Amino acid sequence: MLRLDKVNGGNVWDILELRVRDDQRNFVAANDISIIEAYAAISSGGYAFPFGIYNDDTPVGFLMIGFDSDEHWVDAPSIAKGNYSIWRFMIDQRYQHSGYGKAALLLALEFVRSFPCGPAEFCWLSYEPENSVAKHLYQSAGFAETGEFDQNECIATLKL
Repeated sequence: MLRLDKVNGGNVWDILELRVRDDQRNFVAANDISIIEAYAAISSGGYAFPFGIYNDDTPVGFLMIGFDSDEHWVDAPSIAKGNYSIWRFMIDQRYQHSGYGKAALLLALEFVRSFPCGPAEFCWLSYEPENSVAKHLYQSAGFAETGEFDQNECIATLKL
């Protein structure tokens, strides 16, 4: 059964071992960078929720949910203010094309809809325009592109 487990001292090394394929490395930051960014956000009063994605006891991916923006985020898109984001999302290369991506995304949205940081109108995310697999996955969950960009990444939103 697929589940999300918060990253902690007992599972962090499992999460750090997860990798995407070489041709996907430009699409998502490595998990160590994401966990460092989560720590930096949390330690400066921000919100980050890093999760391991597990199928039973097997780690198959990583995702991180964020909320709002802070003074350290230079050029944050306007959608970030007061809304949740799927900040990072990856499925290990060994477990791709097994249905874990869609199921994990739905679990992430279930967590977001629990409003752990308070109510919000949207959940948003961004992805590289050439990442057609991500675009299809996010559209299948109801995300729609806004025509705006975060750096060079397409922004898509889902009304909560």
